[in-house]
Amino acid sequence: MDIRRTILWMIFLFSLLLLWNNWQVHNGKPSLFSPSQSETAAAAPDASAPATPADASVPVSAPPAAPATASLPGAAPVAAATDSKPFTIDNGVLRLDFDLNGAQIVRGALLKFQDSEDETRPEMLLDNVQGNYYVVQTGAVGSANGTPFPNHLTPFSLVSHTQAADGSQIVVFEAESGGAVLRKTYTLQQGRYDIHVRHEVINRSEQAITPSLYLQITRDGNNPPNTSSFYSTFTGPAVYSDAEKFQKVTFSDIEKSKAKYERETNNGWIGMVQHYFVTAWVPPQGTLRKNELVQIQPNLYAARTIESLGAVAPGASASMDAQLWVGPQDQKALSEVAPGLDLVVDYGWLTIIAKPLFVLLTWLHSLLHNWGWSIVALTVLIKLLFFPLASASYRSMARMKNVAPRLQALKQKYGDDRAKLNAAMMELYRTEKINPLGGCLPMVVQIPVFIALYWVLLASVEMRDAPWILWVHNLAAPDPFFILPAVMMLTMFVQIKLNPTPPDPIQAKVMMIMPLVFGGMMFFFPAGLVLYWCVNNALSIAQQWVITRKINQAASKAANS
Repeated sequence: MDIRRTILWMIFLFSLLLLWNNWQVHNGKPSLFSPSQSETAAAAPDASAPATPADASVPVSAPPAAPATASLPGAAPVAAATDSKPFTIDNGVLRLDFDLNGAQIVRGALLKFQDSEDETRPEMLLDNVQGNYYVVQTGAVGSANGTPFPNHLTPFSLVSHTQAADGSQIVVFEAESGGAVLRKTYTLQQGRYDIHVRHEVINRSEQAITPSLYLQITRDGNNPPNTSSFYSTFTGPAVYSDAEKFQKVTFSDIEKSKAKYERETNNGWIGMVQHYFVTAWVPPQGTLRKNELVQIQPNLYAARTIESLGAVAPGASASMDAQLWVGPQDQKALSEVAPGLDLVVDYGWLTIIAKPLFVLLTWLHSLLHNWGWSIVALTVLIKLLFFPLASASYRSMARMKNVAPRLQALKQKYGDDRAKLNAAMMELYRTEKINPLGGCLPMVVQIPVFIALYWVLLASVEMRDAPWILWVHNLAAPDPFFILPAVMMLTMFVQIKLNPTPPDPIQAKVMMIMPLVFGGMMFFFPAGLVLYWCVNNALSIAQQWVITRKINQAASKAANS
């Protein structure tokens, strides 16, 4: 019996099982090794995470008719709140549409990214259409006189839209309700995805007020358009704090009141994450606030943070400054906006390996200026790093292949006498100086690195719309002509032919089917991932062929002498 190959298969299948289980848990689905979520919830309700209904002070439906909008003295409105047409602003990379009802951002186009289904249109991250509702809202709550403060459903007026000397665009909205004026000031710098947002509450009543401001992202629970069913990526809210670090929460957990996250903190951020893109609010650090992840309607969820402005005397004002990110998961830019914001690019339990790989890939791109060739170069460097381990594995495989006929003869000689067969096989291994497990450990050591690289290529927004050569115009999309998957199937077939044939006929047939199975899956995977596998396989074939050839030459010389 080929002990080495049997153990290798066991390790490989167990690794796939663990990887699949981690994928399931990573995306909020039940673990294969524990009861289902519904069974667990029924057996032991989570007392530490009580149900979190939508905050009654934050409106979830149209409020009563608000008083007529009043602008500040000397600031004539540019547009009336009754205008149906949204106000649009463009800074070269972002085009935002503001609905004057609430001064909420109802559409956000990423001008540097193509729509996944129509290359003539930009990627629409924020939108308010059926099946893709994803908007950014803010407002004030805490009115004690029965009339709500201005919120995301209150009619606002556009007060001004100006351009600063540095090219920044400043747009100001305001509304009055409940004796308070809420002024929202958005500052967009040219070519940047981070937006500075100032909220100012002015007390126009004769009594002191204690308003709170909420920053909210509302989204339906649908997956983004063109989501692949062959690999899984996370879509949903996330919360970051110094205490609990990065916490992803599934829509399912919110619906079942099982969400676990930092509810009160004076630091961090909240956001909505999807493949390649993120929207996040970063409130001022050092001020106590409350985070809420709630279901406000069936299949409609909100991530919000609420912060008190304290007591505001009549005629006085209070303000809060925050940062809003609407854009790609650009790790460098995100880390400059807030600590931990770059963690939305989540590599899971292999982050410690994946992060350095991404840094190396980015450095290679700075030299080669092409993400496809950067993937090729990174794969070559990884193969060089593991060259000694791979060589040991291939030498073991080559020796096993050379003694395969003798092993088959031993099986025929001893038949069903397993004890004598195993003893004879061990003696053969000892005579030929073969370690039956010699090819296992080097391959097992490399598995985490290759899985980490898989996640780096899958999660990196830099691959989106990035061309390689000729027919590959988008490394994040499947190969349009399926050339790379076909090459991958061919290289896998050659690899199998270079390895010793399994003594078990069924196992041999399974090995021959594997290129078709894996190659077929790769027809639907991003071209960048398939390119990595093709290069890795090609280098493995070359290395294995050279080592096998040297061993055969050495064996021939020994036989002739």
